[in-house]
Amino acid sequence: MVLGKKSIKINGADIGVEAILLGAVTAIGGFLFGYDTGQISGMLLFTDFKDRFGQTTNPDGHREFKSIIQSLLVSLMSIGTLIGSLTSSYTAEWWGRRKSLTFGVLIFIIGNTIQITAMHSWVHMMMGRFVAGLGVGTLSVGVPMFQSECSPREIRGAVVASYQLLITFGILIANIINYGVREIQEQDASWRIVIGLGIFFSIPLGVGVLLVPESPRWLAGKEDWEGARMSMARLRGMKNDPHNELVEDDMKEMREALEKERTTAVGTWKECFIPKKNGVPKQVYRTFLGIGIHFLQQWTGVNYFFYYGATIFQSAGIQDPIQTQLILGAVNVFSTLFGLWVVERFGRRWPLFIGAMWQAAWLAVFASMGTALKPEENKTSGIVMIVSAALFIASFACTWGPIAWVVIGESFPLRTRAKQASLATAGNWLGNFMISFLTPLATDGIGYSYGYVFVGTNLLGGLLVWFFLYESVSLSLENVDLMYSEPGIKPWNSHKWMPPGYITRMQRDDEYFHHPEKGSEPHVDQEEKVVSARV
Repeated sequence: MVLGKKSIKINGADIGVEAILLGAVTAIGGFLFGYDTGQISGMLLFTDFKDRFGQTTNPDGHREFKSIIQSLLVSLMSIGTLIGSLTSSYTAEWWGRRKSLTFGVLIFIIGNTIQITAMHSWVHMMMGRFVAGLGVGTLSVGVPMFQSECSPREIRGAVVASYQLLITFGILIANIINYGVREIQEQDASWRIVIGLGIFFSIPLGVGVLLVPESPRWLAGKEDWEGARMSMARLRGMKNDPHNELVEDDMKEMREALEKERTTAVGTWKECFIPKKNGVPKQVYRTFLGIGIHFLQQWTGVNYFFYYGATIFQSAGIQDPIQTQLILGAVNVFSTLFGLWVVERFGRRWPLFIGAMWQAAWLAVFASMGTALKPEENKTSGIVMIVSAALFIASFACTWGPIAWVVIGESFPLRTRAKQASLATAGNWLGNFMISFLTPLATDGIGYSYGYVFVGTNLLGGLLVWFFLYESVSLSLENVDLMYSEPGIKPWNSHKWMPPGYITRMQRDDEYFHHPEKGSEPHVDQEEKVVSARV
């Protein structure tokens, strides 16, 4: 492929055009996740959709959903995604990262086809969402893992964060389409068009991912070192020069880490949960850290707005709730674009911590206004609630939204990366299921006071990040593993750590890499080099 010979300079390093193309194509997986999240929020208000699948009949002859049925209809997709995220570790290891993603797209298409063919049975629609969820679950693990393993370290954070960007874009496009078809909401074409377009949007990912390089780390794990070298060269834009110095340095780091891990055989599910002396540092620690961050990403409360936002704002007396949802979707997209810069400029820890505090503050305002002054009776209260929701979403979109995916893409060792990424993503979908299932029941019971629950979970997320998450910005995946093995490094001072052979996290020491007998100085001396380099 001719693109494998082309590169551009980013952060002073050669980045292959194929690496950028890979990031763009695979991020479509996030678009599908976001599109489904956005579409159900509007479809629940469509007249034909409610008349076909609702349970109770209003005096005007139209039907409505019971809270428990609405919960099941929305949330069973999350159970599918949870199962899909756990099984994806097997398909990613058996078939490779690319074919596993194509398989996920195929399952997603089957699920959407089942939904389109539903006539009057809410169970039929629910099962279609469940099957589509199996596909989305496979993609939600495979995409960040594939992007992390293939992206040069100089752009890894931004590439993986693009997955969240496409989630927000998918939500926005779904809101736009819902806004457009609401004029025909009394016809079945309204919701069938929305679901059918999801199939169309998934095809570029299913086909396009087969045209980009396979993960060099997966190829190396299968003993295909030449294939790994060529893949690495293409991702650096050096297909015609696979023995280039930059490729050699990347290969050296990967080979050393992989050979060290191989001395203790293949990783198992058991060692993800039970401490074992296998040479892999803080393995169980990182398993629960990943699960915790992703579970709490959902419990920030973002899908409280994106699954049920239109219904919430309608009950609050807003005349056009779908339009309000469209505005929140636009805030989500533009804030995530800012987040792509934040994740590389400020790292992982500080944005997550500050974001959690900011989100807790605005959710407290949202819940307090809704509880103290009923928005359906007080226009000012409704406006303040919409502004609070927008400021909350702006923070989530540039911190917890993209960075949580970056964290699971780069925090796990290769021997159990697929399994631990699956577990972390399963935590995400468990939280997603709980939000989608409990929200209608909770709002019926405690109304806007439900927002105080999210205030508490955001504060908990901030504490988790501060005391347990290590700063991994600009480190290779192999050096992230090395950082976790350093006994004297704590999460709150981990940003100061430099890997052996580096002057700064962005600058390699050529003497170390090409003359190891001279460059193998004690690790503590790296701090002195950093100081002199900054001076």
